[in-house]
Amino acid sequence: KDKKILIASGNAKASRDGVTVEAHVLRAYYRKKAGGGTALTRLDASGSVRIYSNEESIIGQSAVFDLEKAIFIINGKKVIYQTSNSTITANQQMEYWERQRMAIARGDAVAVNEGKTISADVLKALFAKKKGGGSEVYLVEAFDNVFIASGQDKLRADRGIYRVKSGIATLTRNVTITRGKNILTGDKAKI
Repeated sequence: KDKKILIASGNAKASRDGVTVEAHVLRAYYRKKAGGGTALTRLDASGSVRIYSNEESIIGQSAVFDLEKAIFIINGKKVIYQTSNSTITANQQMEYWERQRMAIARGDAVAVNEGKTISADVLKALFAKKKGGGSEVYLVEAFDNVFIASGQDKLRADRGIYRVKSGIATLTRNVTITRGKNILTGDKAKI
């Protein structure tokens, strides 16, 4: 009580504002409010972490939620973020910046949207609210070891930006496009 920490273990579960966190162990950190009482400032989750709402979910091994900054950091060898039409995976870490509506996947990150795949060392996805609720990815930025598979085209580059609605990818630096036996190289490509 003096340290303002609450620990729940064994199928621990916490819910707030339509978001549920499940894990083997949850640690909730509180601070005193100026007018009295306490406020939840941080939640740490460890062991088979699952975070979900009606529109999206994230799974990983451990997570830290800074509730004051609205930043979630999920770690694990296989972190998976899913919406109704998109999946983003990473083998190191995923950050979700709620106020900025942005997710950053680190370590062999892969984003799949309606049959199109983009992978890189780091992927940054920006989200927009959908009509009728929920969210969807509208832009993916890729950094280092970028690979895009779209139909029979295979693209590689150092950097990339994929605009989901238009389906246009812009690649820069060390670009290689392969279609069958045909190979194109250059500094910039748009496909």
